[in-house]
This record gives sequence, structure tokens and C-alpha cells, in this order.
Amino acid sequence: MNNKKICFIMCSNDEFLARECQIYIEHLLVPENYEVEVLVVKDAKSMTSGYNEAMRASDAKYKVYLHQDVLILNRGFIYDALNLFLKYPEIGMFGMVGNVSMAENGGMWMDGSWRRAGELLMDIIYENVYSLFNKVEGNYVETIVLDGLLMATQYDLPWREDLFRGWDFYDASQSLEFWKAGYKVVVPYMETPWCLHDNDVLNMSNYDTWRSIFVKEYEDYYREWERKHSGENKPKLKK
Repeated sequence: MNNKKICFIMCSNDEFLARECQIYIEHLLVPENYEVEVLVVKDAKSMTSGYNEAMRASDAKYKVYLHQDVLILNRGFIYDALNLFLKYPEIGMFGMVGNVSMAENGGMWMDGSWRRAGELLMDIIYENVYSLFNKVEGNYVETIVLDGLLMATQYDLPWREDLFRGWDFYDASQSLEFWKAGYKVVVPYMETPWCLHDNDVLNMSNYDTWRSIFVKEYEDYYREWERKHSGENKPKLKK
């Protein structure tokens, strides 16, 4: 394992989007003695299979899994990621947006934004929209699950391609896998959004299929997380 290496990983079916994403990665500031690698998995069968393939191919300790339509605006992203990981070895993974509770049906984006922490810019058709869900208080806030637009890790855990063979709930699954392994999953404090998500039209045709599998596999775990993070331990967010 190379402790001085950061690998950016994406699954891609669009060469233009992948290249634009890479251009922003190439403009990030890189700490001295660190190296950056970019792996693009083309036409993967699923997000989990593509991510597992790239994870096993790279010896980088730090890996950033991101969508091909995500642009990293924060040029100090690598510095910020390393500062977080080196200061808090108990953090296994961080992202831009996450949930501090889960909807009754197990969906991440259901019934309003009050469950979510984090912020990002979104390019919706003709305008950029600043989406502030809830501002993080302190250096980070613990979350149950992260949105898969960007997920950065400092430890390797296999993605559950045995369960999720599509493009939904792979992110929620991996978040719970990290928590089950004893790591924290967090959203860091951001003075301004670190990323722009160039939203495309979503394909939700199999969403409920993967949601049902997620609930069956993980409901006991995310309800346990909620119990442990209630009362005085409830995640603190700024409205």
C-alpha cells in the first residue's frame, strides 16, 4: 500500500464527461512527495463491480470514488482530505452530502432535506444551484450514509457487488459496510461547496428494486446507528 498516493476512480460511459472530470482533477494542488492516479472504468456492469476492479488495481492508500459528472472546484481538496484522514484515523470515508437519519422506507432522498448534511453546487439545465442541506458544525459530522457523487476513503473494503448489481444504493451499502467495520463515515465542514454536480437525467427504473434489497440487508444496522446517535450524541448541524 502506497501511503503517499491518491487515486481518483470513476465509472464512465461518456468520454466527454470523464475527460472534463479529469481536467479538474489535474488542476488540484498536490502536496510534496504525493502522487495522483486516475482510473476510469469504461462501461462497467455495475458501480460496485467497476469500483472493485479499480480498487484492486490501485495500491493507493487514499481513494476518491466519484461520478463522471462531478467537478472538484476546491483546488485544495487533496490537502483537505489528507488533513481530515491523518488527524482522524477513525474516519474511514467522507463525502459531500450524507444522511443523519433514514426515511421510513429506507430512501436517502425522501421527505425533505432535514435529514441531510452537506452542500454542493448543482448544474441544472441552464443555471447553477447552490444546495445547502444543513451546514456542518465543527470539523465534520457523522452520517449513516453518503451520497455516491463523491466518496473518499483511507481504507479498502470490498463493494457489495454480490448484492448491488446496478447503479443505486451502492453508496448507502458501502457506508454501512464501513460503519459495520468500526469506522466513522462523515461529511466535513466546507466553507464553500467543494464540488459541482453536473446533473443529468436520472434513470430511476430499478430504484425500488435496489432500495428493497438495501432495507432487507441493512435496516437493523442503520436503525442501530440512529439509536446510538440520539440524545446527547445526536449529530450537530447548523440550519
